[in-house]
Amino acid sequence: MRISTRSTAPAALALAFALLPTSSCAGLPQSQLRPDAAPAERSGPVVFPFLKWLRDSAVEVVFGKPSCKAKAQAPAAAIQSRYRNDVVIRFNVTSSEEEGALARATEQMVLDVWAFTPEFVDIRLDKDDVKALLTLLPKSLEPSILIPDVADAVWATFPSTSPEYDLESTFAKAARSRRPVDGVGDVFFHNYQPLPVIESWLRLLEAMFPSIVNMTSIGKSSEKRDIYALRVGAKAGASDPNNPRKTILITGGVHGREWISTSSVNYLLWSVITLYDNENLITKLLKEFDLVFIPVVNPDGYEYTWQTDRLWRKSRQLTKVRPCRGIDLDHAFGYGWDVAGRETDPCSESYGGEKPFQATEAYRLAKWVKRETVNGAQFVALLDLHSYSQQILYPYAYTCSVDPPNFENLVELAVGLAKAIRLSSGEAYTVSSACEGAVAQAYGADNAQTRVEASGGAAIDWFYHHIKTRYSYQIKVRDTGSYGFLLPSDQIVPTGEEMLSVLKYLGDFLLGNNGIEGPLWEQPSRHGNDLRRRRR
Repeated sequence: MRISTRSTAPAALALAFALLPTSSCAGLPQSQLRPDAAPAERSGPVVFPFLKWLRDSAVEVVFGKPSCKAKAQAPAAAIQSRYRNDVVIRFNVTSSEEEGALARATEQMVLDVWAFTPEFVDIRLDKDDVKALLTLLPKSLEPSILIPDVADAVWATFPSTSPEYDLESTFAKAARSRRPVDGVGDVFFHNYQPLPVIESWLRLLEAMFPSIVNMTSIGKSSEKRDIYALRVGAKAGASDPNNPRKTILITGGVHGREWISTSSVNYLLWSVITLYDNENLITKLLKEFDLVFIPVVNPDGYEYTWQTDRLWRKSRQLTKVRPCRGIDLDHAFGYGWDVAGRETDPCSESYGGEKPFQATEAYRLAKWVKRETVNGAQFVALLDLHSYSQQILYPYAYTCSVDPPNFENLVELAVGLAKAIRLSSGEAYTVSSACEGAVAQAYGADNAQTRVEASGGAAIDWFYHHIKTRYSYQIKVRDTGSYGFLLPSDQIVPTGEEMLSVLKYLGDFLLGNNGIEGPLWEQPSRHGNDLRRRRR
């Protein structure tokens, strides 16, 4: 890279002073912001006021005055301190009796179930409550510790320093002026991004690629935030109800704390747009299908995780128990809703409301989808991204006693999606019905066993049954428990690349090639490799 002599001196000066501890606007190292940090941990080089002023002045000369807006979105010490005594533990459940006991205990103690698979159940709780939990469980259930310090893991997911400039205003200005931003992908996927930055970035993409991208709001959340969707497709002209537009819907951010699901949808969106006209499979796909991306279905919950509670799961809607806000959107849809017929606790993490579609966001999504079908859209596939546990789940979630009509095709494609991931990254994703609890073989025809989490009202069931979405999947992305919902930001690009492999395989399958057209989906994309190299 050629650097002019004119720019070398200020750049070198800025770099030299950047090695000093940063100003209050640029962020502080973790050890200086941790509320429980010991004096020794806070120790560091002494910065004299004159040097600090000189350093800040030099940076302002080169980069302009820094904005504190980005830092205001970083976690306050209170967000981290609320988890100071928390751990995540894992139980390997081997019988229906063990799962039933665990389900009753977690409900009684109102615990936060992080994951339940046919192999394990992960739970977050105060370490002082572990003993009380074990008294409610069979002696055969012995936990292992997955995350010994949740507070540190929470902190690590936030950007360690503020960006050199305000991403939100930078993207917004570029969108208004309709000018591209060089390296926008490098900047955006370097960290998890707060909601205002995501919304500005989506507007920028529409401005940069107006011929194939259209941005819309599908409705307002319970706290009156827009739920944004971007439609990407090469077809021009208005929709025609007599000539249905085949549509693939990709959603993320149904649960606020699952930041990697939101970043993965954004990564797919960016990849599809930038690969159009550069890669045959994606180009073909966009000529035959519309792809609709909704990165944050639950904007209220997502925003709350940035401002108040990093591990908040539900929406922020008021319930009949005023202190217990929020509805689990993935138990709020109107098919198989509350199939067990039991009263659920609004304080529960899996509370689906008092009736179907009580959750504003689920209602808005369903209403928008129905309106789209009337206007000529045919939803042929749904990829609903969640975290974590590396699973590909197909309908039904509400019961194991009924198989979907195209059961064999659903399973065959799901296995192909898992294979595409394995070929691209080496990571193993399991395939199973969404109805299966921690002990898959325990459920008979009546599905009467007590499950660790409520099963009805899932989005994939409603889409499959009511919208006739033939290929409806919930994909739980990385990882398998080392970090859980607190996946480090250096996993954003690799996880996004895995989901790009999934989308390519799905697209090839829907184009009639049964997922075996060629090696296009078997290799990480070129721009994904570029992003990884630049992060090192």
